[in-house]
Amino acid sequence: MAAAVINGVAASRVFCPPADWVTVLDFLATRFPHIAPEIWRQRLATGKVSDEQGQVLDEHSRYRPGATLCYYRDVPPEAVLAGPVTIVHGDAHLLVADKPHFLPVMPGGRFVRETLLVRLREQLGEPDLVPVHRLDRDTAGLVLLSRRPDTRDAYTALFRSRAIRKTYEVLAPLREDLAEPLHYRSRLEDAEEFFRSREVAGEPNSASIIQLIGECRGLGRYRVQLLTGRKHQIRVHFAALGIAIENDRLYPVWQPDLPDDAGRPLQLLARELAFTDPVSGEDRHFISGRVLS
Repeated sequence: MAAAVINGVAASRVFCPPADWVTVLDFLATRFPHIAPEIWRQRLATGKVSDEQGQVLDEHSRYRPGATLCYYRDVPPEAVLAGPVTIVHGDAHLLVADKPHFLPVMPGGRFVRETLLVRLREQLGEPDLVPVHRLDRDTAGLVLLSRRPDTRDAYTALFRSRAIRKTYEVLAPLREDLAEPLHYRSRLEDAEEFFRSREVAGEPNSASIIQLIGECRGLGRYRVQLLTGRKHQIRVHFAALGIAIENDRLYPVWQPDLPDDAGRPLQLLARELAFTDPVSGEDRHFISGRVLS
């Protein structure tokens, strides 16, 4: 039995390895030393810890190697991020959302409630809602979410098999030679900072088609079609071409001291998604209503 979603937030999970802890409390206090045992006692006393069958545990529950525990974190108040989320399309199986800059797609780190997923779960009352792909927090635009577990894999398969056409829009320094489409390919791997990527020598594993389609405030407006989906692919490719995306805080130089600034969002937009719906067979084509400026 899956743990319930409370206020849009799903339970966290932790596996119980082979060991000789006596109680669940002993294990949790050791596994998470940064959380005081008193806090775990309170969570256990208020029904915030259960096993994989949904059985609520208390501080005297015996430790069971091989089990999976589900627990709910204490979510401190979070500042409201960015603007509202727009729903572009909804049917029985699929939801397409148009997210603003700075809003994370999934809970993680310091962002739990102020995420696209939790906002929509609460707004729509749909605890089974799950995104089938990701966008960077700094990137605005279209995100596909699955509404039903029984058809979810059909939509995630679109991304695994590259059967979906993803088109982005970028504002970056003007390069008139890119008026003709450039097929840019390189090899990307994780950088020393786990959240960044870098180009390295070797067989390419990333590919983008980049084309200048206009000008805006002295910058070039570019259309980018992703042929692969590596982490930060567009941001790294533009930085490598010497035309880093306007207001990019990660590439080519990481600027950790720059806070979110609603007046200076990353000028990267997930503009269009197109695919043949694997459930209905219909041709789908969705366009973001957001504009880079």
